[in-house]
This record gives sequence, C-alpha cells and structure tokens, in this order.
Amino acid sequence: MYVVATRRKISFLLGGLGLLLGFAITPHIFPSPYLRVAMGDVVPLLLTAATTVLTLRNAADSRGHARLFWSLMTVGMAMWAFNQAGWVWYEVIARKPLPDPFIGDVVLFLHVVPIMAAVALRPHQVDDRDGVLPSTLNVLILLVWWVIVYAFVVFPDEYILTNVSVYTPRWDLLYLIEGLMLIGVSGWSFFTSSGAWRKLYGNIFIASIVYTFCSEAMNAAIARGVYASGGLYDLPFLVALLFFFWVALVGRRCLGETQALPSVAPTRRALAPAMAKLALLSLPVMGYWALFMSDAPPYLRQVRFAVAMGGIAAFAFVVFLRQYLLDRRLVQLLKQSRDGYDNLQRLQRRVVLQAKLASLGELIALAAGELEQPLSDILLGSEQMATSNLTQDQLSTARKIGQQARRTRELVSDLLSFSQQTPGEKSPLELKPLLQRAVQMEGFKLENRNISLVVRGDDPLPRVLGNSNQLLQAFVQIIGNAVDALQESGGGRLMVSLWREAGEFVVEFADNGPGLRDPERVFDPFYTTKPVGKGAGLGLSAAYGVIQDHKGQITCYNRPEGGATFEIRLPVFKAGAALTEAARV
Repeated sequence: MYVVATRRKISFLLGGLGLLLGFAITPHIFPSPYLRVAMGDVVPLLLTAATTVLTLRNAADSRGHARLFWSLMTVGMAMWAFNQAGWVWYEVIARKPLPDPFIGDVVLFLHVVPIMAAVALRPHQVDDRDGVLPSTLNVLILLVWWVIVYAFVVFPDEYILTNVSVYTPRWDLLYLIEGLMLIGVSGWSFFTSSGAWRKLYGNIFIASIVYTFCSEAMNAAIARGVYASGGLYDLPFLVALLFFFWVALVGRRCLGETQALPSVAPTRRALAPAMAKLALLSLPVMGYWALFMSDAPPYLRQVRFAVAMGGIAAFAFVVFLRQYLLDRRLVQLLKQSRDGYDNLQRLQRRVVLQAKLASLGELIALAAGELEQPLSDILLGSEQMATSNLTQDQLSTARKIGQQARRTRELVSDLLSFSQQTPGEKSPLELKPLLQRAVQMEGFKLENRNISLVVRGDDPLPRVLGNSNQLLQAFVQIIGNAVDALQESGGGRLMVSLWREAGEFVVEFADNGPGLRDPERVFDPFYTTKPVGKGAGLGLSAAYGVIQDHKGQITCYNRPEGGATFEIRLPVFKAGAALTEAARV
C-alpha cells in the first residue's frame, strides 16, 4: 500500500511538473497569442472540471458529515469551473474581451464560501448521530452572509450605479479577505487534526495560500492593464489548481477515518457555529453604517440598508428554523430515552424472571421428588382405611385425607412437569393449525357457555422452527387462562390473530374479559388470582419458558377498551440458519 501511494505521488508530481513546463514553454515554441489565451483558459477549466468530478465521486461514496464536506467542495469547484467556462466562452470561442462588469465575478467571489464552510466542518471530529442538519444550517448562514456582504459592498456600484473605479478595488479587497479566511480556517484545521485528514487539510492550506496571493497578483495586473491569459501570472494559479485536484484525488483515504475517530471536546468543533454567530451579529452594524455613517448617495444608502435588513430577516428565519428542528430533535431524544428506559425495565424484569424460573426449577425438582413417596403412602393408607370397618365420621375423615392427598399429588406432578422442562426437538411447522387445535381442545370444555373462540389469520403464513407439543401446551395454557377469565365475567369473546411483521411471526390472544389484575406479575411462578384448588400459578410461567426456549418473546397488557391481550413473537423460519440451529439442539 505504501509503495502504491508513493508511486502515485511521484506520478502526480511528474505529471504536474510536465503540465507546468508545457504551459510555460508552449507559447515560446508556438508564438500565437490566440494559442496562449486558449491554453490559459482551457487548461484551468479542465482542471476545475476534473476536480469537480472527483469531489462528486467522493461525496457519493461517503456519508454523514463527510458527504456534506465533499458536497460543499463539489459546489465550490463547480462554481469555479463555471467562472472559468465564462472566460473560455468570451476569450476562446467568441474571441472577445471579458465584459466589465462580468457575471462570472459574482460566482467566482462566492465559490470560496462552500470550500471555507467544508473545511470549517471538520467532519472527522463530529458525531454523525447528531445528524447533518445543524451543520447544514450553519453553512447556509455563512453562504447567506457572504451573499449579503457582496450585495452590500460591491453590487450597488457594480450593477445599480455602475462605477468601475469604486467596485473593482472593493471586490479585490473582499476577495482577499475571503482568501485570508480560507487560509486561517484550513490552517487551524491542519494544526488541530491528525491522520489522513491532517494531510488533506495541509494540502488545502497550501493551495489556499498559493491561490490567494496569486489571485491578488492577477487582480493587480488586471487593474494595471498588463494581465493576459496564458502568461506567467497563470503558473502559480495552475499550481493552486493542481493542489486542489490532488486534494480530491487522495481524499478517498479519509472516508474510512470519518467514523473511526472518537469525538473531541466541543471547543474544537465550534468553528463553523462561531463563524455563523459572527456573521449574524455583523448585520445590524452594517445596517447602522449604511444609514448613518456612509457618504454614498442616498439611493445607494437605502439599497444597502434594505440589504442589511433583508439579511436580518433571512437569518431570523434560519435561526427560527434551526430552533424548531432542534426542539423536534430534543423531543425525539426524550422519547427515545423514555423508550430505552422502558425497554431496560422490561429486560430487567425478564432477566429476574428467568433467574427465578431457573432457581425454582432446581428447588422444585428436589422437593417434588422427596414428596412423591410420602404422598403415595398417605394415599394408600387412606384407601385402606376407607375399605375398613369404620364409623361414618372416621370414613368421612379417611375420604378427606385421600382427596387432599390426591390433590397434593397432582400439584407435585405439576411441579415436576414445570421443573423438568427440557428443549425438545424442533422442526419447521405451521402455527395456524396448531392454534386451531388448541382452540378446539378448550372449546370442548365450554359446554355451550356464552364464550366464543375465533382464529383469524392471513394465508399463506410463514412457518416457524419449533416443537409442536411444547407450543401446543403453551397455547392451550394461554387460551385456558382467557377462558377462565371470561367465565368469571359471564361470557365474552377470545380472538386469536396471526400475522407476519418483518422477520417475526406474531400471535395475539385478545379477549374482552375483566383484564389482568397485575400484568407485570402474570408470568411469575405461583402467582395466581384463581381460588384455592383451581391452579398452582405455574401454567403461564411454563408457557413463558417455552416461548423463551423458541427464541421468542411473550408479553401481556390490558386493552384500553377492556380485556387482556397476550402477544407472542417468534422468529420466522429461515431454511439455512434455522436448520443449523435445529441440528445443534
């Protein structure tokens, strides 16, 4: 890589020296004034156009603030190429001298602003998560300010009451100030950066120095009437263009560093906003000077004052727009923070619940195993007592002992079933027939009660990777829980809905019963609102474990219109990855 970069530098250096040498000696070999002028106009046009294409490519291949940087560089170089095309049109194609005033001077004056704003961004030190909109508005403020400065200082004497002797030195002075500001901004960025971006800013810094002083020399020569296109004054101008071309050529090395560098202190990132603030504060001063201190004709003073007030109005609009967008961003961040906090709480509850299930499983397995034998002995003894010659009271007591022993045995059986949950063999399956089967199993128990169970889902639906027996038991438990709640309220409706959402299969159990008393505790082991003897509070905990084993999520909440909703999300079956996972299981 280092050898390739070195060869590229040597090739570019030799090519640049060859271009400069050819540019210098060709007019002496072919002493044609037209050829000299054509070279002086066409070669800079080709260089600026090629640089524009390269910066546009860099913008297309980057993102975030880096894309904004290269987009601004593209705009600046395109405006420069437009001005140079005007020189080619008049001096090469039409063979006429440039008019004075020349519309290309306005474009040439403004082309420095996007380049200056791009360097002031320093995209490698900005967090792209904040978005590019605030930076874009800062750039817009700078651009509007320079347009206002031009319209305030130069434009009235250039186009309203044309006075060449007045607007020409003013144009030259403003252009020099622009160049010096570009030198200052690029120098500051160079000395406060590192890596590939430091080299990039260094090239811009050198190019800015060369171009600023050669352009002032060219303007001075034009003012004295000794400048001609293709002369010696154009050699340093070509050097500056070659530096900008090199910036665009090697700028691709910076694309990988844009996101890699950590953010730095805000004081080092505040260059562009500070420039925007200074631009905003300068407008009232300009308006005051135009109205009370200028010695220009009254009409021009009114024009300049109107320009300053119009600039204040434009800036006020941009500032209000920025504040509005920042407020929206703040609301969005607050919403994200609240959602993140809620998600964190849900995750914490899920972790705690999984820890409870794991520890309870081990404890229950041990306790249930120890209780099995004593219960069997108690049940056997009660049955033997019931067949003996006992009084009526003793017989009733023996039957109660047997009844309670059987109930305790069923509870122990449930506990063992809960504690011995193991991942079953999984295969691709369709959930809709499984849900219909679960609904039918519960429907047989309703015995014409005022309860309706409905399964609704679009066809075809994707498959999931799962164990049919485990999922069926989970669905039966959820449906049975809803049916019990509807029975308590005298009847109702349970709607089971299925649909696909992105890469997930969603199953929703929604009823119009009394709702959940405490939705956050529904999946806790031994939590139940049913009367004694109606359940141990382990069914929904077991269903939770089944869904977790299938890498899904199960949640519940009360509906605003009444009733409760259980929602299950399972990953959609994907042939390659899912079969690999199934093989591991």
